[in-house]
Amino acid sequence: MTETSIIIRELNRFPVKGLSAESLTSVSVVAGEGIPGDRLFGFARFNSGFDPEDPKPLPKDRFVVLLKVAGLAGLRTMFHSETQELEIRKGSDTRIFDMRDPEASNGAAGYLHGALELSDPHPPTFVSSAPHRFTDVSVVSPQMMNAISFINLNSVRDIEKRVGAKIHPDRFRANVVVDGLPSYAELDAVGSTLKFGEVAFRILSRTKRCAATEVNPETAKRDLKMPYLLRKELGHMDMGVYVEVVSGGTLNVGKAGELQLP
Repeated sequence: MTETSIIIRELNRFPVKGLSAESLTSVSVVAGEGIPGDRLFGFARFNSGFDPEDPKPLPKDRFVVLLKVAGLAGLRTMFHSETQELEIRKGSDTRIFDMRDPEASNGAAGYLHGALELSDPHPPTFVSSAPHRFTDVSVVSPQMMNAISFINLNSVRDIEKRVGAKIHPDRFRANVVVDGLPSYAELDAVGSTLKFGEVAFRILSRTKRCAATEVNPETAKRDLKMPYLLRKELGHMDMGVYVEVVSGGTLNVGKAGELQLP
């Protein structure tokens, strides 16, 4: 059975966990892998327990993320994967750090520690251990470490109407933003296939939302208790789904697809 046609509206990757999205017009994906370059780096908080030589999935709060640090949404960052230069902009102040240089990497960590007024006694540490990914659900399984997040715009529009407030889709930090599906159809389709031409995804699970979604991405303020509102309006805290690539190829913004039910 095939549902309504779907359109890809946005493609995003998050090179550094917790920092700004990199908007893409197209991306090639491979079966079993995540979005290339997505969440391969992170800022591990003091005493996080992360060992780059023996990477293990850790709870998201061991890193500098919106869950604990709303001010992150007030920074605009760009990470250049080829040169590993990290650009951080706060208001009119822009800093550029060469993250391959330990001194500059420490400088970036120190800047974040001060700019975000982190409560930790020492600055965070810039870490990476590719192909290990710092996805929020990496703690569930190796399969979920490479999961890709989808958001359905009609679901966001519905909860907007229910609560009477504008809800920017960026609150949910999705890799793929789609339009055309009925509201919440994705939540009831775990195990089903999302197909865009030669690319096929299997829906693995619903995405349970945490306090990170309370932060308005435009104001960097906690202004909506999203997990509470979702539970109040829908009876659960789920918005969006995690998927895995089962057939690779190229995705483009504007590409049409379909939800194929079992």
